Amino acid sequence: MNSDFQTLKDSLKLASWEEAVARLSDYIAAHPDAEEAYTLRGMKYWGAGKRSLAINDYLSAIRINPDSSARLALQAATEILDYRNKDLYNP
Repeated sequence: MNSDFQTLKDSLKLASWEEAVARLSDYIAAHPDAEEAYTLRGMKYWGAGKRSLAINDYLSAIRINPDSSARLALQAATEILDYRNKDLYNP
């Protein structure tokens, strides 16, 4: 992780999700191979309830780096979306 991204990441801790996404989008436009930025933007989208946008960013990060931490985020997202309470359906 380069120092520019770390500085950006630190500055986003208290930012609204809209501001964080806008700043990360600008960073991604300037650094299209920044898989960490895709992962972080995906996490901001997920937290805002923008599930499909989050998954798209996780997939973009994985395409850049197959060993990306986005793989775990995508797995968690998939598990959450696939969850169902079987007891509610089969009393």
